[in-house]
Amino acid sequence: MKNKITYCLKCVMPNNSVALSLNKKGICSACEYHEVYQSISSDEWKERRKKFEDILKLHKSNSNYDCIIPVSGGKDSYYQTHQIVKEFNLKPLLVTYDGNNYLPEGIHNRDKMREVFDADHLVFGPSVKTLIKLNRQCFKIMGDMNWHAHCGIFTYPFQIAAKFNIPLTIWGETFWDISGMYDVSDMVEFTNRMRIEHNLRGYEWEDVIKNSDLREQDMLWAKFPSDEEYLQNKIRGIPVGNYFKWDPNNHTRMIMEKYKWKQKEIPFERTYRQMSNLDDRYENGVHDLLKFIKFGYGRASDHASKDIRTNYMSREQGIEIVKRYDHIIPSDLDFWLNYVQMKEDEFWKIADTFRSEKVWWIKNNEWYKNNIWGESSPYGEVRLNKDLQEKYKLS
Repeated sequence: MKNKITYCLKCVMPNNSVALSLNKKGICSACEYHEVYQSISSDEWKERRKKFEDILKLHKSNSNYDCIIPVSGGKDSYYQTHQIVKEFNLKPLLVTYDGNNYLPEGIHNRDKMREVFDADHLVFGPSVKTLIKLNRQCFKIMGDMNWHAHCGIFTYPFQIAAKFNIPLTIWGETFWDISGMYDVSDMVEFTNRMRIEHNLRGYEWEDVIKNSDLREQDMLWAKFPSDEEYLQNKIRGIPVGNYFKWDPNNHTRMIMEKYKWKQKEIPFERTYRQMSNLDDRYENGVHDLLKFIKFGYGRASDHASKDIRTNYMSREQGIEIVKRYDHIIPSDLDFWLNYVQMKEDEFWKIADTFRSEKVWWIKNNEWYKNNIWGESSPYGEVRLNKDLQEKYKLS
């Protein structure tokens, strides 16, 4: 059968996941990474904490702030800020990119950070008209209406770092823990190359305004500092997951108890977790649907794989979660279509062009793909022309 996808034998990730590979035993690089990460001894974590303390001393800020923490108000934001404020008694500047998509619980959590951490908080958002244009434009270009959000959180805090000469930006989980691209001893830090190639899907702000009525003036927030500015201000992006054991489930329990942090009251439609992505209603919804359309798996697969690796669930439970959630068309599709004034037929016509030939084929005028439970299934009527059917037909 054409386009057979192979799945990790430990978690539920497919081998077409970005930057992920399977070893000879059928175990993915992310699971290998986590096995090593979980085996780090308590003595080594003490050494890593000492290294973090040394970094804080080495990059002592000359401004009013000891560091910048890019925050959305989510569970990771609270844990990062808790570490800096409560564990190290430092004064951070909290910086938020607001993409105009917050859920009510997300707004509550974000705005409460100033109070519970006694921290100054800078919240920036582009104009709503600009965001609507970017939603439409980036969906058409790359099948990702949330490109602006990835760009904003990985660009604007560094603009502020350069403007106010604040060297350190403090991030959350280790970079690439999902894919296992690096060894746990690499202590990977943020780079602009990482930002462009991975966070921004290989696109820069100039690319997304071509053939649109967006102007350079609309995208000033999306311009990363020059190499000269970056080096002159000795800017570094440090994930605390390099230095403190990362466990989002434990972190969530802690911040709910200590800071009355709120998770989503009504469950998401495409994943079982209620603690993730409250800053963007589309991230677990129509944005994630597009991930499924492109690659054949969604955020429920991501979440289940993480929880399998940290022993919160079995692989069998993870497979049932994938069955239940990954294919769901969420109700926020209607919300987004109304937001950008697009008809649903146009959405599907564009979305179907982004399907990976490694995953999908057409049979009886339906999209088919192979599943982790060992059989292929149809996932929607074909909505495009005969040329696309010819491209994806079974050989």
